Amino acid sequence: MEARLNYFASPTAGKALKYFMSAGRTLKDSPLPAATQELVSLRVSQINGCAACIDMHTKEAAAAGETSVRLNLVAAWREATVFTEAERAALELAEEGTRVADAATGVSDAVWENVAKHYDEEQLTALVILVSFMNSVNRLNIITQQPAGDYEPGQFH
Repeated sequence: MEARLNYFASPTAGKALKYFMSAGRTLKDSPLPAATQELVSLRVSQINGCAACIDMHTKEAAAAGETSVRLNLVAAWREATVFTEAERAALELAEEGTRVADAATGVSDAVWENVAKHYDEEQLTALVILVSFMNSVNRLNIITQQPAGDYEPGQFH
């Protein structure tokens, strides 16, 4: 499979993606736990069907020490016992924040109240931006059919 566009060869994409990548690095440096960031990024990408991001975040999480059991259970996190209550709250927020068209009300008050019990305001801010960021990156990759499988951990750092 070959991508419809080569973002790295485009001057316009190069300028715009410089800011995207900067936003991603800012999130990495936020107080939101790294494991939570990777789990949320993976779940959003699974929902959207972004193979390139699933490839990237599975490998980044594994390289950071995440277990294969937890990575394999992200798609079925509700029935899995391997996630903390805080991670479960973040994954639920990620799902509702990604499926806004499916749930006309967006993120419910109950989900927000639950996630706010586990994360402070700065972490919540990072979590909300991460969900939005991942949805945007997923769309960039899906529209242009970016291929998956060749990502190497740390490739974009």
